[in-house]
Amino acid sequence: MTRTRVYLDYNATAPLRPEAARAMTALFEAAAGAGTNPSSVHADGRAARKRLEDARAGVAALVGAKPADLVFVSGATEANNWVLARAPVDGLAVSAIEHDSVLAPARARAAAEGLPLVEIAADGDGVVTPAAVAAALDDLAARGARRPLVSVMVANNEVGTIQPVAEIAAEARARGALVHTDAVQAAGKTPLDMAALGVDALSVSAHKIGGPPGVGALVLCGGLALDPLIAGGGQERRYRSGTENLPGIVGFAAAAEAAAAGLDAMAGLGALRDRLEAAVVATAPEAVVFARKAERLANTSAFAVPGLKAETQMMHMDLAGVSVGSGSACSSGKVSPSHVLAAMGADADLCDGALRISLGWATTEAEVDRAAAAWGALYRRLAGSSAPAAGPTAGEVA
Repeated sequence: MTRTRVYLDYNATAPLRPEAARAMTALFEAAAGAGTNPSSVHADGRAARKRLEDARAGVAALVGAKPADLVFVSGATEANNWVLARAPVDGLAVSAIEHDSVLAPARARAAAEGLPLVEIAADGDGVVTPAAVAAALDDLAARGARRPLVSVMVANNEVGTIQPVAEIAAEARARGALVHTDAVQAAGKTPLDMAALGVDALSVSAHKIGGPPGVGALVLCGGLALDPLIAGGGQERRYRSGTENLPGIVGFAAAAEAAAAGLDAMAGLGALRDRLEAAVVATAPEAVVFARKAERLANTSAFAVPGLKAETQMMHMDLAGVSVGSGSACSSGKVSPSHVLAAMGADADLCDGALRISLGWATTEAEVDRAAAAWGALYRRLAGSSAPAAGPTAGEVA
């Protein structure tokens, strides 16, 4: 089917992959009249249980985890809240560029329980350095924390910076800390291996990789044990009671398998991202591309032009048939200044005007060029620029 709009907001949510849609449809058809409760002891229930455990193995493989360590939840927001609110620790160190589903429960717990909290600064390229984490943990130790929790994401949702999580985890372990990482944006975009990362907990979400919304997973291993999230029937290793969302989980696993198979193609999106950024800078030389010098996800670009508001740009892009983002998409109906860019030291004007364009598994070169042309048109209209009407060709970009 031909798409009339250009969708470049994959970091907010990816379109449902056909593999996930087919897997869910097949489950519904197979389960008609039989049910999908994996806890039932009859043959139909045992068949549902097998589908559940096969799916668990498929999702675990995407992040290099053991299936037995993976607990299905409603999404990464739930997973992050669960860890930050309930981990048995006496101090918290979270990076200042984390998603709000990490920052909010950390701040709430610190306020409610009187736990010491350090929000670790990122550098100007959006990198949280191991040295900064070590300093934060030394600060917590000076305030009496003996077993703190560190939470640093694998890749940032706004600017795409990939964090040195393995090195951070080594620093944390040397100081007796537990480590959690939000791998939502990295999963399916860059190879992940939980053992190599050296973390105790890892969060992922289905809809970011082309699975259905409303399902995610928390992987728990190492020294981190959490109190059960929901009491009741004892599902999910007694961590999260309630009948599992088997259709969503099956779709999650199908998307995970497709994402794993497409990792090389995702890496290739870097050429399209660079093409887009070159077009933006050619049109608006004053444009600032964030984290351009850092290791980034190949699909993610964030940029701003002084004096242009994000909300205005998004509206014009939307009217041109191009869907883009600005910061996190989890605050429904509002465009707010980016706390990530503020933590990176960006000027308030740039924080107010940053656009995030994120490519994905179905993005084409023609769509990227259409987005660049639409942005160039709005720039000339809003800024009165005399910049050329078209961005550079692929050869000029190279």
